[in-house]
Amino acid sequence: MRVLHVIPSVSEKAGGPSQAIFPMCRALRQQGIEVLLATTDEGLQTTRNENERTLNYNDVPTRFFPAQIGGSFKYSRPFSAWLADNVCKFDVVHVHAVFNHACIAAANACRKNNVPYIVRPLGTLDPWSMKQKSLRKRVFWQAGIKRMLSEAAAIHYTTEAEQNAVESTLGLSHGCVVPLGIEVDLLDQTVAEARLTEYFPELVGHPYVLVLSRLHPKKGLELLQDAFLSLKQERGFKEVRLVLAGEGEKRYEQYLNDRIHSHSAAESIVFPGWLAAERKSVALQNASLLALPSRQENFGVCVMESLASGVPVLVTPQVNLSQQIVTAGAGWIAELDESNLKDTMREALRSPTERAIRGKAGQVLARKFTWPLVASKLCELYQSVAKVPIQFAIA
Repeated sequence: MRVLHVIPSVSEKAGGPSQAIFPMCRALRQQGIEVLLATTDEGLQTTRNENERTLNYNDVPTRFFPAQIGGSFKYSRPFSAWLADNVCKFDVVHVHAVFNHACIAAANACRKNNVPYIVRPLGTLDPWSMKQKSLRKRVFWQAGIKRMLSEAAAIHYTTEAEQNAVESTLGLSHGCVVPLGIEVDLLDQTVAEARLTEYFPELVGHPYVLVLSRLHPKKGLELLQDAFLSLKQERGFKEVRLVLAGEGEKRYEQYLNDRIHSHSAAESIVFPGWLAAERKSVALQNASLLALPSRQENFGVCVMESLASGVPVLVTPQVNLSQQIVTAGAGWIAELDESNLKDTMREALRSPTERAIRGKAGQVLARKFTWPLVASKLCELYQSVAKVPIQFAIA
């Protein structure tokens, strides 16, 4: 079976979807699926010679097209033309995102060629998300998004909470839930502790709360900052640090930095920038707690990576994994306001024993989110919509 994956960008700085797409495709290939990933060069250092030809990128056959207009919409006429000519060569098309040119073009091409397609909305159809830039989204909805979704073979949600929220507000009824998987290369703990001195000397000897995410207003980071700084005034929390690891729009990054300097807190709140590879693993494995106080989060790959590392999490109810975390006893849930975040951080940081217990529970939960398990479920989804049977690989 041949499956085309379409995603507007694979830049790491675009957030979780761009991080998840490559291990997803690799896991599908191990299941015997012939995969091609098509995307734009938005946010990447590519050359004209690399565009519009298939490369082995992160061990996945990938075809890049130039993003010509709009950093958000990512319009690409060559991408649209290629889709119109080539979707007929695939048995299923898996579209990742909604409000982007490549996604609309892929859906249009699939309908014209009678090729079934699946849409993964990445949380963009959640009621909170739909209220952001609502006028623009209403225009797009009437101009083609409504048809794109209603005529999809399936809508792929990554949590039941996401599915319930979307279907109750938009009237869509042909959804299915397949979670994302995780790839975590854990270092030996002794090595991870030693590397902390090398990569983050300012954190040695300090317990710290880690944010490992795209820096964006929806993440609730200003409230987390205020809660943390208030907690620092209490006895016993002077040595604690807050690490905001990630990047975002420069204006928002500057806003967060200005707030820190206005409180003379540059020593207590650390901005290491975007973390990848070993630096990411070191920061994660040495953390006392991972925090994701989002206003909306359809999954949260960093949450599951943290749990796989044995680090408990603090999230808001708006993180759609929160119910699984509660059920597993793998972390703490706090309402998105300064007082609740402060109280919950205090509770978590005061008890190393309880953090260890919840961290171990998180590792048990994370075993349900491995890529081989997820890829198997995706194969079942493709089989349900495709017109030809899947030829599975023989183990």
